[in-house]
Amino acid sequence: MKSESASYKAAGVDIVAGYQAVELMKKHVARTRNEGCMDDIGGFGGLFGLNLEGIKTPVLVSGTDGVGTKIKLAMLLDRHDTIGIDCVAMCVNDVICCGAKPLFFLDYIACGKNYPEKIASIVSGVAEGCVQAGSALIGGETAEHPGMMPDEDYDLAGFSVGVVDKDRIIDHNTMKAGDVMIALPSTGVHSNGFSLVRKVFGLDDPNAADRTYPELGEKSLWETLLTPTKIYVKSVMALLKEIQPRAISHITGGGFYENIPRALPEGLCARIKKSDVRVLPIFDIIAREGNVPERDMYNTYNMGVGMLITVAKEDAQKALEILHANDEPGAYILGEIVEGEKGVELW
Repeated sequence: MKSESASYKAAGVDIVAGYQAVELMKKHVARTRNEGCMDDIGGFGGLFGLNLEGIKTPVLVSGTDGVGTKIKLAMLLDRHDTIGIDCVAMCVNDVICCGAKPLFFLDYIACGKNYPEKIASIVSGVAEGCVQAGSALIGGETAEHPGMMPDEDYDLAGFSVGVVDKDRIIDHNTMKAGDVMIALPSTGVHSNGFSLVRKVFGLDDPNAADRTYPELGEKSLWETLLTPTKIYVKSVMALLKEIQPRAISHITGGGFYENIPRALPEGLCARIKKSDVRVLPIFDIIAREGNVPERDMYNTYNMGVGMLITVAKEDAQKALEILHANDEPGAYILGEIVEGEKGVELW
């Protein structure tokens, strides 16, 4: 018997549209399947078989996050095929900071009205992010919320699980004065600070996103801002095969001042010369157009540094060689660890 409910549809929830969305997204989900997948989409739970070869004491590491108000820009521009990459990135980039390999991912989409093609477009981005992370998309949920949000609105969140051998968990308590930090460049604003971005550029008017700036080259403002968050999984996993970092920091909301100290032990400080930070042009434009103080910029945005990896000084050159050979040709040394009050010293 075909499942449908005219009464539920009259109340604002179209379960048939939900089934259509699932059918449209199946081809995207299929791209993420790997050896751990044990079930097809559509069941009540996602199954994943753990391969623990070479892992003595497995520890599961989980991370969950959303995309924030960057989604507002995607909705204004009616471009939904990359926002899912951001969602995956925000989760898996956190998980790898513990040294864990992301295994699988689940997404959750809440929408005012289920437009199957739009939902499938969102999931296509999630799937692409999972492919980049080597992570299987094993399940998800789409929920219509009529009356709680406008028909065109939606929100997206995700959940990632990874695994690491207990002996290989990255422990910042091993950090010492003299260690150095390696910066992995970001692709732009990533997924943080977009409430300020929208205010600075007046992006509640979608036409405002069409403007161009010489510093951005051939890209428009909207192309620059919608550039997905970079996923660092494969490069970091390659590094972990040969070197045990002292710490890894994912530079997200709160910028340098909030995220770097999270990976510092008491008594040590991260000292960074501001002129060494390879600031991307979009951040100079935000600061200029919004008259945003430098301190606020470094406390809100990644400024061109998506991730910082702290390693022993004697491992720095080898770490750079590994990263350069694994999709991080722009990795560079940025600052050092010194004795002092826990925090960040930008000078």
